[in-house]
This record gives sequence, C-alpha cells and structure tokens, in this order.
Amino acid sequence: MKLTKTTTFYKKTSNDKDWVLIDAEGQTLGRLVTKIANTLRGKNRATYTPNTDCGDFVVVVNAEKVNLTGKKLTDKTYYHHSQYIGGMKKTTAGKLLETKPETVIMKAVKGMLPKTKLSDKLMTKLKIYKGAVHPHTAQQPKKAEEK
Repeated sequence: MKLTKTTTFYKKTSNDKDWVLIDAEGQTLGRLVTKIANTLRGKNRATYTPNTDCGDFVVVVNAEKVNLTGKKLTDKTYYHHSQYIGGMKKTTAGKLLETKPETVIMKAVKGMLPKTKLSDKLMTKLKIYKGAVHPHTAQQPKKAEEK
C-alpha cells in the first residue's frame, strides 16, 4: 500500500461557525489581538484553510479595560486624513481608549489579518463592546479558554 500526500481543502459550507466570548479585562492588547485574529481566521481548528473563511465569530467585552504596555498610552498615535489640505487628524492611544476603546482593538485586529478581501469578511464576524453586556446571548457564545 502506497501512501500519497494529499491536501484537503475545505469549503465554506463544510464547517459550522461557533461564537466565542473573550473578556479583555486586564489582558495585554497584543496578546489579546493575536488570540482574536487566530480565532477569526480559524487557525485553532483542524479544518483550517488559508483562502477560506473557516473561523468563528468573536465577541469581545470590557474593551475599555485592556492594558497597553510601556508608553503606548501617550506615544502611540493613530492618524486619519480627510483628503483635504491640512486634513490630518491624529489621536493618541490613551485618548482613543477613553473615547472609543472598540476602535483600538478593531485597528489592531485589522492589522494582523491578511490584506485581502478575506479580511473584510473576517472583520464582520468581530463584535466588540465597551462594557460587560453584549446583545449576543441568543447565540450562546462559549468563553475562550485562557492560557
């Protein structure tokens, strides 16, 4: 009997999507976002295929309680341009964490995903909330196991 090397590519319909609940309270931003990005891509599953959406939905709560190490609260800057002359806007991570903590996590996750059309699909499966309450209790999200 001869063994052949075959690669199995899974289709979108071949796996079921789960809902995962991640609590961001007290977690470091980079480590938290790595866990989120891997879950969105489906790298924690045996059926991972790089070119398909085989990941789970992710619900992140307590986004305002995430930790940033070092001087990132004052030194890390987010830029936005309005496409008009002199339209450059910049905000520090500390100020953005106070006003819109969801944006800090969203931008970090977006940076860790591939720069293709697939990342737009994956970002729609990410739900981030400021407090501990979220409207996805009907989906019965499972708590992510912590390391």
